[in-house]
Amino acid sequence: MKRVMLVVAYDGTNYCGWQVQPNAITVEGVINQKLSELMKEEIKVIGASRTDSGVHAIGNVAVFDTEARIPGEKVSYALNQRLPDDIRIQKSMEVAPDFHPRYCKCWKEYEYRIFNAEFANPMERLYSYFVYKRLDIEAMRKAAAYLVGEHDFKSFCSTATQTETTVRTVFGIDVVKQDKVITIKVRGNGFLYNMVRIIVGTLVQVGLGFYEPERVKEMLEAEDRTVAGPTAPACGLRLNEIFYDVDKNCG
Repeated sequence: MKRVMLVVAYDGTNYCGWQVQPNAITVEGVINQKLSELMKEEIKVIGASRTDSGVHAIGNVAVFDTEARIPGEKVSYALNQRLPDDIRIQKSMEVAPDFHPRYCKCWKEYEYRIFNAEFANPMERLYSYFVYKRLDIEAMRKAAAYLVGEHDFKSFCSTATQTETTVRTVFGIDVVKQDKVITIKVRGNGFLYNMVRIIVGTLVQVGLGFYEPERVKEMLEAEDRTVAGPTAPACGLRLNEIFYDVDKNCG
């Protein structure tokens, strides 16, 4: 028995998120099916991030255990021959038997794209949030600075979140505009349900002038979802990468 890690990229448009669900097509479900056919045994992967419906990824991570003799680094080539065009394995490798993608010490980077122009671009509709009113980038940057550090992000997660603690550490938030596209990159040690999308929705409200940047500090302190901004659409979000501390025990 060996454990193989996959780095997975996917366009989430046609999927009901990552996690297997009854009567729904999901990224995890498709990978399980194709891996089982390839390995000729039942395979159920364990994913690092359970991205929502419509969310994309270029660096999600999953592992699975197998008795098959295919070398870990060759699994990507064989599996990509079977997967649909909107899912691709970027890398595969054998890892330690105790490596667990959700319990190992790691940090993640998410990226959110906003198309800020007078008119929508059809080419951007599946991968960005269209906002036609001009956004104040400097105000958004000032607001984002209040979110950096260790905080209780209860105001910035869905009320359906089920977790022992809503305290998380955000290492950095970059707000960059190039032509008509605003990119917001958020790096942290973990994220709550809908946390990045609520952060973006709040920053957009700041950019539109509905909130002063300082209001974000008050939102954090309130620990109340109703005081923060709306949840931004899923299509603009993608998981860029998950960085693991390979020196830490992952069992």
